[in-house]
Amino acid sequence: MTEFKKEQKEYYSEDFVALDLSHREIASIVFDDCTFDTCNLSETRFNECKFTDCRFVKCNLSVAKMGASQFSEVVFDGCKVIGVDWTRASWLGIVLHAPIKFYRCLMNDSSFFGLKVKGLVIKACQAQAVDFREGHFSGADFTETDFSNSLFMQTDLSNVDFTEAINYGIDIRFNQVEKAKFSRYEALRLLDLLDIELVD
Repeated sequence: MTEFKKEQKEYYSEDFVALDLSHREIASIVFDDCTFDTCNLSETRFNECKFTDCRFVKCNLSVAKMGASQFSEVVFDGCKVIGVDWTRASWLGIVLHAPIKFYRCLMNDSSFFGLKVKGLVIKACQAQAVDFREGHFSGADFTETDFSNSLFMQTDLSNVDFTEAINYGIDIRFNQVEKAKFSRYEALRLLDLLDIELVD
């Protein structure tokens, strides 16, 4: 287990276990191939940090601030990532391929508004009231996730896999869903916003 020292600016292949940095500011630190296990990072302010090939396991990052921080091949597994505004991170103005992946996470009330993140993974998560408007997520893996009250408008969802996802409200008139994959019965939700009547 590695001890975190604020004055140290680079960490490589380190393991942080049960670290509590809640409500603290972490600035201009590079984390490469690091693992964070059961850490409390709630309301932590990450300013201009860089995370590469890192893994967060069963951590609490609720309402963490990602001010201009960069993420590349970062995995969140079993984490609480509630109320995070991912638009505040640094995406370098280019279309990245799956820089972040979420598995079995609680990520309600977060925002991906307007982001271009091809191949984003949000698998087996609770993603309620998440803002995906005007985003580009073609090729994403959204399987087994609960999207209750999440917002999709002018969103590129082409080739997205929604298999076994539930409770999504996607108006097919105002979102790109070409070649997206949906479970057969849940896909009836795609008709909910159309002025039509279904009969048996």
